[in-house]
Amino acid sequence: MKKKVISCMLAVSLLTATLFGCGSEPGNEESSSAAGNGENQTVTPSSDTAGTDDNQEGQGEVQASQYQTTYGSKMFDNVTITVELFDRSNAPEGSTITENKWTEYVNQEMNKVGINVEFVPVPRWDEITKMQSMVAGQTAPDLTLTYTYAYAEDYFNQGGIWDLTEFIDGPDQALNMKEYLGQEVLDIGRNPDGKLYGIVAKRATTAKDNICIRKDWLDDLGLSVPTTPDELYNAIEQMTKNNPDNRNDVRGMLIWNAWNLRMAFSKIAGDPNAVEIASTEDAIQDYYDEGMRDYYRFMNKMYNNGLLDQEYYTLSEDNFKSLIVTGSAAGFEYAVNGSVDVMRGSLLKTLQENDPGADIISIPPLKNVNDGKQYSATYASGGLIAFCPLTADAETVEACMTYLDWMCTKEGGHVLYHGFEGEHYDYDSNGVPVVKDAEYNTKDKDWIRADIFLVGNQGYFATVDDFNACTAKEAPGYEDHVVANYENAMVGTLNHDSTYTSPSTPELITDLNLVKDEYQVMCITCPEDQFEETYDKYMEELGNAGAQTIIDERTEHVNR
Repeated sequence: MKKKVISCMLAVSLLTATLFGCGSEPGNEESSSAAGNGENQTVTPSSDTAGTDDNQEGQGEVQASQYQTTYGSKMFDNVTITVELFDRSNAPEGSTITENKWTEYVNQEMNKVGINVEFVPVPRWDEITKMQSMVAGQTAPDLTLTYTYAYAEDYFNQGGIWDLTEFIDGPDQALNMKEYLGQEVLDIGRNPDGKLYGIVAKRATTAKDNICIRKDWLDDLGLSVPTTPDELYNAIEQMTKNNPDNRNDVRGMLIWNAWNLRMAFSKIAGDPNAVEIASTEDAIQDYYDEGMRDYYRFMNKMYNNGLLDQEYYTLSEDNFKSLIVTGSAAGFEYAVNGSVDVMRGSLLKTLQENDPGADIISIPPLKNVNDGKQYSATYASGGLIAFCPLTADAETVEACMTYLDWMCTKEGGHVLYHGFEGEHYDYDSNGVPVVKDAEYNTKDKDWIRADIFLVGNQGYFATVDDFNACTAKEAPGYEDHVVANYENAMVGTLNHDSTYTSPSTPELITDLNLVKDEYQVMCITCPEDQFEETYDKYMEELGNAGAQTIIDERTEHVNR
């Protein structure tokens, strides 16, 4: 479960015919290449970007594309672009999410090619409803973001966002982007016809999730690290009801995400084709995977026995983290490395400032109740997707793609994520950036780096090994925790998220998510003797909302 929303979702009517206004039609703008009309121009790529596109091999010169989107290939005439920026309400004193050292750096570099960047803050955990509202009201930023590809593709199918193909696919276009993202990631943002409706960020690692537990309490109670759901239940019960520190405010298990806990009950986890069919949204997995009934029954039992935080479905992320650092959580499931990640507040470090003897460890995925094997839910190779609503004109889109191309350079994304050599890091003998002062970096850049860097989830890295080596060194004193967190997130069979969007998903996803948000809470919080009836009703409502249609389409896709 991601952010739990009980009400206040926007109605589907916001996304109907009135969704989009009369923005510019793709392809109808006059050419705006660097040398005037561009149709008969030739371009010789600079030495640092030439040869990154396979279509260029063997060519000394190439036909100039209508739009020039490789950073530095065109001087714009003071074009302003608006860019969505996730706001976690964590800006340090003296800065705001839109006015700080790093937004200034962005504009310093983009001004060199005649582009101004204005940032539009959006609360991180309300991004979907806010995005829907902005797009419906024609106020969405020129670069709008989401992690749900189906929404972006839906907007494209409705004729509301730009086809980016003509801005990216030319042999002289977006050369830095093509080199950094690679074709596999770039193609995630294409529809079945090959039209590019968004730019997908590359993940530095596909590690996704950790189940964490209070190791000091386990030790005090003489308990082993749990390896099965039943053992987890027993450990949480003992830590909550017989707390070794005599605390009576322990809320049991906190759930922010439940990706790996769900894997422990899945009846399809060992079938790659079935995983591909179900791997799109919780609602689809719930409907398709019979093991999810056992998962919800387990969660319902925990809730009714006081072992699951009784207000889990209303917790903001800040409150979730507050319960951890104040020692009110026996265990929790959260984003990979969330226990010590500096961006998420160095939770274990803060807890130990309050309770020096405390320790939190991540555990390997629990053994599946059906086959005894371990399965890790992992991300696909792509992260968030950025798209351009038709309210932007062609030159603005051209500037947006140039901005994303710049982020794929060392002067762009590397600086935004790692900072400046000598100030924030030094290189070790293997060429890996090593943090100079983690506390300084936390206050100076780490609070914003992951959200301002749009083409890479979890950082600007060439390889997973570089990511692991660098990330471990960003949490001094907790390097072993970092290594264990990422190792535990990749144990057993890896079940990657799917990037395929079935034809009906964009149309049906909003209704399905409304049903899911309502019934997930009801299934977990209802009295135990009402569980089966409530879950049956949940399945019925998912069926009414079109779940089977999506499953049929995904099955056909997988079986081709």
